[in-house]
Amino acid sequence: MLMGEAVRGVIVDHALLQYGTIQPENFKSNGTLSLLRKLRFSNIQTAISYVLPVSAEQVNLLQTMAKLHSFECLPLTASSLDIASREIAQTWSHISGTILYLLPNHDASPKITCTYFSIALDDEVTSVLHKSNRIYMEKFEELPLTICRLNKKAISNDVVTVGYIMKPSREEDFAKRGALPMCPTPNGSSESSYWIGYTKGMQELQRHLENHNDCFEVDPLNSIYPVLDRLKIQQLLLGLEDLNVGGRCKVRAPHFLKVNSFDEPDLVQRLHDATLSLPSIVKPQVACGVADAHSMAIVFQVEDFKVLNVPLPAVIQEYVDHSSTLFKFYVLGDRVFHTVKKSMPNAAVLIKSSEKNGSKPLLFDSLKSLPTATANQHSEGRDPCLDLALVNKAAERLSKRLGLTIFGFDVVIQEGSGDHVVVDVNYLPSFKEIPDDVAVPAFWDAIKKKVDSKAVK
Repeated sequence: MLMGEAVRGVIVDHALLQYGTIQPENFKSNGTLSLLRKLRFSNIQTAISYVLPVSAEQVNLLQTMAKLHSFECLPLTASSLDIASREIAQTWSHISGTILYLLPNHDASPKITCTYFSIALDDEVTSVLHKSNRIYMEKFEELPLTICRLNKKAISNDVVTVGYIMKPSREEDFAKRGALPMCPTPNGSSESSYWIGYTKGMQELQRHLENHNDCFEVDPLNSIYPVLDRLKIQQLLLGLEDLNVGGRCKVRAPHFLKVNSFDEPDLVQRLHDATLSLPSIVKPQVACGVADAHSMAIVFQVEDFKVLNVPLPAVIQEYVDHSSTLFKFYVLGDRVFHTVKKSMPNAAVLIKSSEKNGSKPLLFDSLKSLPTATANQHSEGRDPCLDLALVNKAAERLSKRLGLTIFGFDVVIQEGSGDHVVVDVNYLPSFKEIPDDVAVPAFWDAIKKKVDSKAVK
C-alpha cells in the first residue's frame, strides 16, 4: 500500500449483519451497525452488499437499514470474489484508495474474511485485483484496528496509533467532530488512528498495557484514577491556595466534608467544623464509571440528610453563590481554553423555590438535569469578573500535580469575595463548547507533543 491508498471504503456482506433477527426499530442500537456508522465520521464510504437474486422483502429491509445509518446498498450479480471485486470497482470508481470487502467465512474459523484491494482513478478496472490481499478476523469489533493497521502501512511506519476508552455517547460526540479519525484528515490528526474502544473494563486495559511495553499511555491510568475520586480531587485542590497573593481575589477549593453515613450523630458539628452551611451540594465520592456517579442533591435542612438518596460514601460540598455563571476550562497540553455557561441560581433563590416543595432536597443527575437559573433568577449584582491569569496559573498547577495532558475543570466566582472556586475536575471532557477548528487540532497537537516527549526520553 502506498500513501494514497489509505482505507477509503468498507463494504460488508449482508450476512454478517444478522439483520434477519433484528427488528427495524432496533437497527439504530445494533452494535455492528453502530460501529459501521462511525466510519463515515472518518470519511470512509460504507455500503451493505447482497448478491442477487434476493426477495423484495429482504431488499426493503436492507435499504431501510442503510438509509437509517447513511450507508449505500450495493447489489452484486455473483458471489465470486473476482466478479464481485470488479463490480465494486466499477460502482466505486470515484474512490481513490483501498476498499475493504468483508465476507462471512462459513463453518470455519476465523469467522470473517476481509479482502482489501486498491482502486486508482487512472487505472483500468481490470487491474483491480492486482494487489488483492486477505485478512481474517474472529469478530466484527476487530475492524477499526484492521483499518488502523492498513492505514499505518499506507502512510508510514512512524505513525502512532492512539487508543482510547470512553462511554459510547462521548465517543460518538468526539467522532462527529472529527477528533477520532481512522483516515488522514487536514486538521492535524493525520498521524493518529482509532484503536481500542471495545474493552470490557479498565482492569483488562491495564493488564494489556502491563503486558505490552510498546504501548505508550498519553495519560497513565494512575494519573487518571485520582480524578475519578471526588474526595481526592477536593484534597488536591487545597494545594491551589499557595497561588494566592494579598490584595487580589484568590483561587481555592470549595469547603467540603466526606461522610460514610448520613445518619452520623455528630454530623451537625462536623458540618460546622468544615465551614459548611446550608444549602450544600452532596455528590457521590465516585466521580464516574458507575451508573449513579452523577446522582446529586442540594440539601436545605439538616434532618433531610437522614433520608437522602445519594450513594455513599459521599462528599458534602459548599454551595457557592456565583451569579448563576459557570466558567468551564479545558486543558489541552500547554493550551487552555474556556467558555461561559449559565448555571444554578444563588442560594436565596433555591431556598425560596424549595419552600414550595416543603424544603425537600433537590435531586438531580448532573449529566442530564442540572438545575439552571431562569432569566428572572439571575443576581442583580454585577457580572462576575474573571481573573484569567490566576486561573491559567491554577490550570498549570493542576496539570503538573495530576500529570495529565487532557482534562477540564469548572470555576465559579463567589459573589462578594470574588473568590475563584474550582468546583469540579474531570478527565477527557467533550470540548463541545470550543469550535471544532480550534479544539480538534489542539487536541491532536497535545497528544503529538506528549508522544514526542516520550520519544526524546
